[in-house]
Amino acid sequence: MALCHSLSTKQLVTCPRYPLPMAARDPEATKARIFEAAVAEFARHGIAGARIDRIAAEAKANKQLIYAYFGNKAELFAIVLEKKMLHLAEAVPVDPDDIEGWVDRLMDYHAAHPELLRLLFWEGLEYGSTELPHESDRREHYVRKVAALRDGQERGVVTDAIPAADLLFLLTALANWTAVVPQMRRILVGEDEPDRDRLRASVKEAARRLTAR
Repeated sequence: MALCHSLSTKQLVTCPRYPLPMAARDPEATKARIFEAAVAEFARHGIAGARIDRIAAEAKANKQLIYAYFGNKAELFAIVLEKKMLHLAEAVPVDPDDIEGWVDRLMDYHAAHPELLRLLFWEGLEYGSTELPHESDRREHYVRKVAALRDGQERGVVTDAIPAADLLFLLTALANWTAVVPQMRRILVGEDEPDRDRLRASVKEAARRLTAR
């Protein structure tokens, strides 16, 4: 009998060596559970610390099926982060005509979805400045955002004193840092609601001045 790990995804479902739960017969539902479990696992433990066994247990999925659907652990992380970043791009597109509103929406998004910034920082810790898996897709992701700011520069609504790519980097740093280091925010700015509101207003004002012509 062929070894199960050499079989196709469809054959894995019926392989006696790796019996799967009934839910695995719905591949899309199984993939969705694996994805959500992987988001939580990678956000908590990073790439090196994450365990496929824990993802499989949380998703109620067979470990071999995870490999069949997503490849190895590094590939799974890359797919998870790519999908999360796509969701952000669709939910909060760069808006050069309303920089303060965009920053507001970006801060709201990361407050509601803290796992994305955690995934990005784990990626930075693990890969440093070396090339990323799927880097061409990531570059294309950023190209579209930079193009939106460059369009604003060409129309005269955003300063062209700073190159569009640099400007995107600075604006996202302004908007994201408060979510990345909450302990610094608490110590420097305070934790009460008026403190958070004041900081948000300051971030938006800084973004406005950074982009003003």
